[in-house]
Parts: sequence; C-alpha cells; structure tokens
Amino acid sequence: MTPAILLLKSKKIEHTVHEYVHDEGCESYGLEAAEKLGIVPERVFKTLVVSLNSGELAVGIVPVSAKLSMKLIAKAAGGKKAEMAAPQLVERSTGYVLGGVSPLGQKKRLKTVLDSSAQNYPTIFVSAGKRGMDLELTPQDLLSLLGGIYADIQQ
Repeated sequence: MTPAILLLKSKKIEHTVHEYVHDEGCESYGLEAAEKLGIVPERVFKTLVVSLNSGELAVGIVPVSAKLSMKLIAKAAGGKKAEMAAPQLVERSTGYVLGGVSPLGQKKRLKTVLDSSAQNYPTIFVSAGKRGMDLELTPQDLLSLLGGIYADIQQ
C-alpha cells in the first residue's frame, strides 16, 4: 500500500489499482504504463514537480505523451517563471522516487494544476506511488482531493 492508495481508501474515493511489470531499462515510465495497460497515452498522466520563481514548489499533471510548458504552469500556479525541480527536492518534498511520483499522498501538499485535457475522459490514470503501479480515478475526484485546478499547461 502506498500513501496514495491509503489516501483514496481513507476518503472512500472510487478507484482502481492497475499493476504491471516495470522494465528497469525503460526510459519513459508513463509511456510504458500506457503500453502495458493497453490504454491511449493521452489518458495516462505524469506528475511533474516544478520550482516557481517565488521559491515555492508546484505540481503539473499532464498526459505522458505531452510536455509541460514552464510558462503555462508558472502562470497557472501564480508565478512568473518555473523550472523543473531538482530530483532530490522532488523526492524529499513528495516522499516518492522519480518515476513513481504520485500526485496523491505526498508528504507536503503543493499547488497542483491538472491539464484541461483530463476533462475529455471519464477516468484518467496517475502513478500510485511506485513504478509499475497506476491508479485510475475520475479527474474531478483527483482535483477535489488535491485542492487543484484545471488549466492548459502542455506545450
């Protein structure tokens, strides 16, 4: 059980856990998840942590087939500029290892922005908090739990 799964269970949020055998040699964890789960990559979302110019961290959640726009995530999160957060800072603030960062159950609650494209699907997939495990839930349940917002944040 990961912190993400425990959170969903404690809040009684409907979800499905999907597991697959992770290939350590795979370069794109998100695209690997889409392939092994047999779903379109646009429905699998990656969790990216950025540092804003204010010094705050924020989370951008975009399809694994897309790139996060630093300009758009900064604007959506209330900053002027953003850059990818240092790996050790991501792991320390979320409690998860890279490639398995879930938007749910992080050590510290961060401003969270979910790409608007998530609204195109009844359910989406996000990391469950470890490589080889994804959670399926509604985009609205995800945002409600995180206190996040929708915005167009992909390049």
